[in-house]
Amino acid sequence: MARKFEKISQKQFIKDTNLTIEDYKNYNIPKRSTAYSAGYDFTTLEAFTVNPNETKLIPTGIKADMNKDEVLLLFIRSSLGFKYNIRMCNQTGVIDKDYYNNEDNEGHIFVKIKNEGEKAKEFKQGEKFVQGVFLKYLTTDNEEEILKIRKGGIGSTNDKH
Repeated sequence: MARKFEKISQKQFIKDTNLTIEDYKNYNIPKRSTAYSAGYDFTTLEAFTVNPNETKLIPTGIKADMNKDEVLLLFIRSSLGFKYNIRMCNQTGVIDKDYYNNEDNEGHIFVKIKNEGEKAKEFKQGEKFVQGVFLKYLTTDNEEEILKIRKGGIGSTNDKH
C-alpha cells in the first residue's frame, strides 16, 4: 500500500462544507515546502477569522492512506503558535490507518483550532495552517490480537461500556 493524500469525494466535500464544486476543483493536497521538511502543509479551503477565545472546526477536504504500521500526526504550524497563540484543541491530531475511507465520512480530516491570543487571526483561502507528519510506530510483542474494525469517523474507536 502506498502512503498518500487524496481529496475526499465531491459528494463528501459538499456534505461537509458550505463550498461549491468549483471550490472542490481548486484546492490542492498537502505538500512539503522544502526538500528536508518533515511536515506536509495543509491549507485552508476558505477564508475565515478566529477571534480571541473562539474555536473553529475546519474541514480540510483531505484524507490520508498509509501503511499498517504508520500514523499521521497533525500539528499547528509553529508560526501560528508563536505569533498568534493559535492552538489545536486536541494539541496533536492522530490519524490512524483505519480512519481512511471509513463509512461515516470517507476519512475526511478535520482540525479544530482555538485562538488563545488577544487579537483576531484572519486566515486567507489557501493559507497553510497545520502540518502533517507520517511516522512509523511500534506495538508490544505480547499484545492480544485485535479483531475490532473501525466503521465510523471521529471518535468511533471509543469503547462504549
